[in-house]
Amino acid sequence: MKILHLLSTVDPRAGGPTEGVLQSGLSMRAMGHEIEVVSLDAPYVAAFPLRLHALGPSKGFYGLCPALVPWLNDHAARFDAVIVNGLWQYQSYGAWKALRNSNVPYYVFPHGMLDPWFKRTYPLKHLKKCLYWPWAEYRVLRDAKRVLFTTQEEKLLARQSFKLYRANEEVVAFGTRQPPDDSPALRDAFLSKFPHLADKRSILFLGRIHEKKGCDLLIKAFAAVRDLDPNAHLVMAGPDDSDYAIQLRALSKELGIADRMTWTGMLTGEEKWGAFRVSDVFALPSHQENFGIAVAEALGLRMPVLISDKVNIWREVKDDRAGIVTTDTVEGATDALSAWLKMDAAAREAMREQALQTFMKRFHVDAMSKDLLRVLCETGGTTRGDAFARGPMAASLKR
Repeated sequence: MKILHLLSTVDPRAGGPTEGVLQSGLSMRAMGHEIEVVSLDAPYVAAFPLRLHALGPSKGFYGLCPALVPWLNDHAARFDAVIVNGLWQYQSYGAWKALRNSNVPYYVFPHGMLDPWFKRTYPLKHLKKCLYWPWAEYRVLRDAKRVLFTTQEEKLLARQSFKLYRANEEVVAFGTRQPPDDSPALRDAFLSKFPHLADKRSILFLGRIHEKKGCDLLIKAFAAVRDLDPNAHLVMAGPDDSDYAIQLRALSKELGIADRMTWTGMLTGEEKWGAFRVSDVFALPSHQENFGIAVAEALGLRMPVLISDKVNIWREVKDDRAGIVTTDTVEGATDALSAWLKMDAAAREAMREQALQTFMKRFHVDAMSKDLLRVLCETGGTTRGDAFARGPMAASLKR
């Protein structure tokens, strides 16, 4: 098949959607399929492993990109399917404008962007979205061949954000490639920059330093359990130049744990994998997490995960006993850290082995690719007359 992915950006700092497209694209390409990516980045974007059409630069946070619709009008017919990744930026609305009446089916991965957490946490932003929704994203979802969710939890939550809702829903597997094998080179790449961590029992957070990730909860929880193991150390890996990161650094000083924490900045390549390899456990007490690529990566490294029940794969982790699941509160994060630090060696080793089994069974990228290809093949020749999940106001807005 020839498949086109649409992304707002291929910048790795954007997190899950970009990484998901990259890993699934490489997997599908290895299976013999042709994968191309359109992004709203400026054309001088750095090298990307998949064939990339950077149509920007785009304008503003919304990413208005006048070149997108004409490009799709000219080139979409070359593809068997177009996959839109993410909402609330121009790539989704532009795809709808270009493809709604074409013979090329398009599919949408919301990537957690319909989670009602955003509605509760940012009510003013949600009000703006309510004004935009009926004329843009509602139609994007309504006319998509399928709206693809990575978990049952994400699908159910998506129905709660807007009364006006109509989507042909499907849950597909999601995952990432198996991480590289352990090696001295990986460990050295990380420890050469942070040699003081060589003999520490590191608790690793790796991701965006953002309030939705529960970073403050993790810092407060670590302060509460620091005396359980004097060798325990909290590693915060991710872009840390934001105002929020500055606030978190101040918090660590107030709590007296600044010397028990390391801020690495964003890690990629061997440094990233080295951070995983020298760490004891992975922690993500997020308030909202659609999937959590880094969670899956940790599992693939035989690393148990300490996550909240707002990470949408928490049921799988809990059922498989591949980690510890608690609430997204200071108390919950404290309980998770305390349980891990008190766990005996045999129990930790059993959980490590289960973590790897969970990854191979549920979150390997090849399983994702095969499931996505199944959906594309099964639905590529159908029409829009499929069964829809509807919100209470869906019939009020006509095409």
